[in-house]
Amino acid sequence: MKKIASLLIVVAIAAVASSNFQHVATKHSHQDSRLCKIFQQKIIDYQKNMRNDAYAKATLASYKERAALFCGK
Repeated sequence: MKKIASLLIVVAIAAVASSNFQHVATKHSHQDSRLCKIFQQKIIDYQKNMRNDAYAKATLASYKERAALFCGK
């Protein structure tokens, strides 16, 4: 009897955890798409007024890496 009760508790916990993980994954995908758009726009805007030095090139590379991170998922 204790085994059945323990099994039911474990199944219930697994069901709740699965539901929570799916909600979190959906929330992250919305955030990723939003951040993807933001960094794509940052790249376009930054290239319009970009200086020609190492710092500016590093900043642009950073924006491109972040865009790839959020757009690639």
